[in-house]
Amino acid sequence: MRFAFPFRFAAGRSLRAVAALALLAPLSAVPLCAQTGQADQHAALSPGAKTEAARADAAKPAAIEADAANPQPGVAAKAFDKVKQVAKSASDIFHRVPCHQPTGVPNSTGSLPHVAAKLAAGKPVVIIAFGSSSTQGYGSSSPEFTYPSRLAAQLRRQYPSADISVLNRGKGGEDAPEMMRRLQTEVIDVHPDMVIWQVGTNAVLRNLDPSETAKQVEDGVARIQADGADVVLVDPQYSPRVTERPESARGMVKLLGRIAALRHVGIFPRFEVMRDWHERQAIPIDDFVTADGLHMNDWGYACFAQLLGDDIIRSVGAIKIGVNVPGDVRTYRPM
Repeated sequence: MRFAFPFRFAAGRSLRAVAALALLAPLSAVPLCAQTGQADQHAALSPGAKTEAARADAAKPAAIEADAANPQPGVAAKAFDKVKQVAKSASDIFHRVPCHQPTGVPNSTGSLPHVAAKLAAGKPVVIIAFGSSSTQGYGSSSPEFTYPSRLAAQLRRQYPSADISVLNRGKGGEDAPEMMRRLQTEVIDVHPDMVIWQVGTNAVLRNLDPSETAKQVEDGVARIQADGADVVLVDPQYSPRVTERPESARGMVKLLGRIAALRHVGIFPRFEVMRDWHERQAIPIDDFVTADGLHMNDWGYACFAQLLGDDIIRSVGAIKIGVNVPGDVRTYRPM
């Protein structure tokens, strides 16, 4: 399978191949500091970060002594915490694809108060990815490269002490009618903290009645909310098989947006995000969509998961600094 990355270099295509191998390598093959211990942690850092890490190691005894004598964090302890954060960011670079946040695309994922509060408190978190083939991961080269797997890995890197589960409940070919039949057993009965519901693409392709889709999705969201979970809807992908039905595609995007506003839940604007990749960032369609003209490839899934994960992390950050957003209010901000 050809791994394609939307990165442009003035000269030397070899850099693109190297980036593809490094950034899409399985997690077990990447030199994560959490996997390899202190020596490998230093090896995974840039030269500048190595120097800072070495200084931090030397400062550890002083930091411990200062903390023992003074309950307030000492200067050395604060410096060591800062270096740990730098090290974590450096190791995370090995897992991120060169994926830019779209400009001018409204981000309405929302505050996610339930899952953010649990992550901020260090409590176990269960997230369910509910949907069809693009949730299941059709088009990816490995289960590790599906968007739920990518999202789980990103959140675990950010919160290494947290117990985070991202359950993949995607099933190819389905849309709202079929998903509603398994909503209770595969989603609600699990009592998740967050549900990411990708829906609507097959409704467009199968010419399903939009009013029936709206009714089913709204009912499903209400049932998930009644169980106490945060909800984020994901609208259709921007790909040739979908965009060849422009009126239906635009109608589905608007329909899901209206449901999100009505039920006060988040929505990840996948259609507009992917269109931004192509129209604003000049990325060829086949760099993020497979040859079937419908499903995302490894890079597409990785960027999708990355942007979604970044938004969850921002929401946790807002909870930690005391920004308490009511559960029925969504926040809008540029991506």
